[in-house]
Order: sequence, then C-alpha cells, then structure tokens
Amino acid sequence: MVCGGFSCSKNALAALNVLYFIVALILIGVSAYSKVVSIIVSLSLVGGVIASGVFLMLIAIIGYVGAVKHHQVLLFFYMVILFLLFLFQFSIACACLAVNAEQRSYFANQAWTAASEKSLTAVQNKYDCCGYSDPIKFPHPSCVKLACCTGHNNTDPVCSPNFKPNETLTYNGICKPCESEMKEAIHTAFSSTGGVGLFFSFTEIIGVMIAMRYRNLKDPSANPNAFL
Repeated sequence: MVCGGFSCSKNALAALNVLYFIVALILIGVSAYSKVVSIIVSLSLVGGVIASGVFLMLIAIIGYVGAVKHHQVLLFFYMVILFLLFLFQFSIACACLAVNAEQRSYFANQAWTAASEKSLTAVQNKYDCCGYSDPIKFPHPSCVKLACCTGHNNTDPVCSPNFKPNETLTYNGICKPCESEMKEAIHTAFSSTGGVGLFFSFTEIIGVMIAMRYRNLKDPSANPNAFL
C-alpha cells in the first residue's frame, strides 16, 4: 500500500471512519427518503439498508476509537465486523438492484395489504389515487375527499361516501389506482437504495485492509520493547 507508515495508516483509518459515519447518514437518509416517497413501510430490502447504515455508524465509532488509541482488540473486532457488514450490505444492495418490475409490484402489493388505514390514506392523498390495483373490486380507504373525486362531481362509484367493493359496478377510471401512480417512485426507491449501498460497500474492504496493516505496525512513540 502507498500509505505504509504508522502515522499515515492511523490518519487514513481515522479519516475513513469519519467517511463511514457520513456514509451511514447517507444510507439512512436515502433509504428513509425512499420509504417516504413510495410510502412502502414494510419493504424488508429498503429496511435492511437502513439497518446496515445504523450498524455502520456504530462500527465507524469503534473504528475511530481503535485507530486513535491503536487498540488491538477493538481493531480486530472492527475488521471482522466490517467485513461481515460488507457481505450483508453488498447482498442487500444487489437484491435491490436485481428486483424486476413484477417483483416490485408484488412487494408493493404485500406492503399495501399489511399497511394501516392511516398509511393507505396518506398514499392516496399524496398521489391522488384510489385503491391499489382495482378500486372497484378490492377494499381501500374512502376516496371521497380526493381531488379526483371532488373535481368531477363524484361521477366515479369509488367517490361515493357509501362505496363498497362490488364487481358489478362500472369503473370509469377518473381516480386512477395507486399501483400505476407509484410505479416510478417504487423503481426509484429500489434503484437509489441499491446503488448507494453497492457503491459504498466496496469502501469497507479498503477499511479492512488499512486496519489489518495498521494493527500490525509498532507505535514509534511507545516503549520500544512494547508492541501495542
């Protein structure tokens, strides 16, 4: 490695862990934003990246303390945990990028089914949509107050205050289903989360390599007979 001296390795590792702390904030922020814009509160893949971001933040603190104090035990566990985190984060990021349109639709449908009525109402208000896939056949929160209903004199059956799912009704499509309105947001959520996670996961390998070398260097300011 180019940075082979004790001081250089120490400063590099400390700086890298500061970067990891910032990266953790970015991971959490991007993933949380993805959850907000797509209103998918139960997507395990996006949640997994948030979890790895929180974990990376804790590891960054351990790594920084280990680098400053040249603490052998902290540096050892730092290397092991950071490598395991790389494997986890890399696999989650690849999973996010590998999900196709059909799988995204399936995840979104499962999330819609499991979400509370309050969350579903927030989705409908945000995207001015009614129901997930077919507003006539499947139950959903009331759409009466949506702009698509109030602006068309309630001509759509789903705009009726007394609406109940019924396959015999005729759906005129004034209020579009949320599946079509959310499609682009869901794609962006998976792509941004996977891309950020994949890019920064490779920096963790660099951290493992620097920590491994730094851990085996002797502190020139320490007792010549001691190897910390």
